Amino acid sequence: MNSIAIYSDLICPWCYIGKRRMEEALRELPTGTEVLCSWHPFQLNPGMPPAGLDRKKYRSEKFGSWERSQALDGQVTAAGKSVGITFRYDLQTHTPNTFDSHRLVWLAGASGVQDAVVEALFRAYFCEGVNFSDRRRLVEIGAASGMDRAKLERSLGSEEGASAVREAEQQARVVGLSGVPFYVINEAATISGAQPAKTFLDALCKPGKEPANADGATPICGPDGCEIPR
Repeated sequence: MNSIAIYSDLICPWCYIGKRRMEEALRELPTGTEVLCSWHPFQLNPGMPPAGLDRKKYRSEKFGSWERSQALDGQVTAAGKSVGITFRYDLQTHTPNTFDSHRLVWLAGASGVQDAVVEALFRAYFCEGVNFSDRRRLVEIGAASGMDRAKLERSLGSEEGASAVREAEQQARVVGLSGVPFYVINEAATISGAQPAKTFLDALCKPGKEPANADGATPICGPDGCEIPR
């Protein structure tokens, strides 16, 4: 059994693009190859207020101007089209706190629907403009992905999973993780950034060999923003 541990944030566009590229690689594996994917938390904005912030105001201050923010969004949008993702930044009003969305992913793991929930969260944020600071929307996403609505409402209304998410994120920072997406293949090889499908294939099919970035670029998101390969 192969394994891929994926560190991501649900508001990281390269994490969504990286998911598509990883899935392309998985489709190209020999028939019968089993791969277990697990999703782990990393908050790009851990100090974000629980209710989030107005996106235009926040990103204008972060990047110097709203025009600069829109230019960066445009570059990511173009990259998304290459893997079938239509980013709708025009629908987003807030930059949210993502802690509860990571709790939802953790809870989904216990219900056996983690990948479905991660996919639904990415789609909700990037394609539908859903604000993750609204727990009601998180409950809707989890329930639509196969989780028990009443149980999920109780879980997100409590502290269930909070300590586990904090511990997992702290462990990621202790080992030096500073950006996402980040992948650990078979508990050995690592991949940083939304690399091409071939990079994932090499890591899965050539055990013991650390995969190299195909073009030297590392499309990744960190606390200072999302890097755009040139």
